[in-house]
Amino acid sequence: MTDFVLVAGTWLGAWAWDEVAGELRDAGHDVHALTLSGLAEKRGTQPAGQRTHVRDIVGEVERLDLREVVLVGHSYAGIPVGQAAERIGDRLRRLVFVDANVPEDGESFLSGWPSGHVRQAIADHDGYWPPLGPPDYAGQGLTDEQIARIVGGSTPHPGVTLTEPAVLARPLAELPATYVKCLLDGDEPVPAVAAALKSDSWELVELDTGHWPMFSQPRALARVLHTAAARP
Repeated sequence: MTDFVLVAGTWLGAWAWDEVAGELRDAGHDVHALTLSGLAEKRGTQPAGQRTHVRDIVGEVERLDLREVVLVGHSYAGIPVGQAAERIGDRLRRLVFVDANVPEDGESFLSGWPSGHVRQAIADHDGYWPPLGPPDYAGQGLTDEQIARIVGGSTPHPGVTLTEPAVLARPLAELPATYVKCLLDGDEPVPAVAAALKSDSWELVELDTGHWPMFSQPRALARVLHTAAARP
């Protein structure tokens, strides 16, 4: 039996995984969807930086004494999930990055972004990155109802989590991982992912949907996660 820990990206909480979690439980897995500090129902509970988010994930695994863990990080959450993976040691079974950023030692989520518009948005909104509006989700394979659900549930994202550098003790490519590329969000992985995919420990899976597959194709994503958990 596999323990899944599911972590969504910017603006989202554990609620974003409801449909995927249901599919995985029906397949016999234990599922733990996690809201990171400062988001959704945890908004305003404490100052949240990226290291706080790493501790959130490690703490959940240790608190529940989980074994054979598949850590799943979507979008921004790939960065704290990737760092948490090496900290939980032999509790880890596999990493799954869902159209995610991956941590690079000394680099932040915003490292390499082409402009400073996100940093400016954070500065203009008291240290938080405000959620996207409905037009920003166009072309991502989402229905109007799904877009309304995402927008309605989103909360401002703590800006420090996006600017703090990641800390890795060893190359991420040494850990067993599946990278899920959502093709409507671009058909080529970013350079850091492309480099890691050269490792024998990593595999690439493609989904013909947009950046939020837990909403647009929850059953297909659940099947990908189920298959990834069975990898040796």
